[in-house]
Amino acid sequence: MNTIEIIEYTPDLQPDFERINKQWVEQFFSLEEFDRNQLENPKEYILDKGGAILFAKEGKRILGTVGLVKAGDGAFEMIKMGVSPEARGRGIGRLLGMAILQKARALGGRKVVLYSSSKLEAALALYRKIGFKDIPMGCGQYGRCNVKMEIDL
Repeated sequence: MNTIEIIEYTPDLQPDFERINKQWVEQFFSLEEFDRNQLENPKEYILDKGGAILFAKEGKRILGTVGLVKAGDGAFEMIKMGVSPEARGRGIGRLLGMAILQKARALGGRKVVLYSSSKLEAALALYRKIGFKDIPMGCGQYGRCNVKMEIDL
């Protein structure tokens, strides 16, 4: 087995970011306008706003991804975490989650929030395993959201 490497976004990885995330979003929900904006134009909607995107790479294959957007002073939102179906169950989501929290710290973050859905049981279990706590607050702009979590860095 090859080693999983965590790498940062480069423009040539945009199709992988879009492919991986469209797969899970369309499996459970439908794409919303904010999804299309982030997936098709990550530089404009994520990176240029102080965010980051990381990928899990094995050999030449991109197996997973996760994003981070600035959500205020010292706060970030973890977004668009996905792992290709054939790579699930290998700990790649955990690696990506830990790496994006480290990236948030490096960018001066003190807290990371995420918005999710109770339909995504495996994802919620992973988030709790890496230290996120459920908080009883609204989900704002996201139609599919019924869970909000956060972690203090």
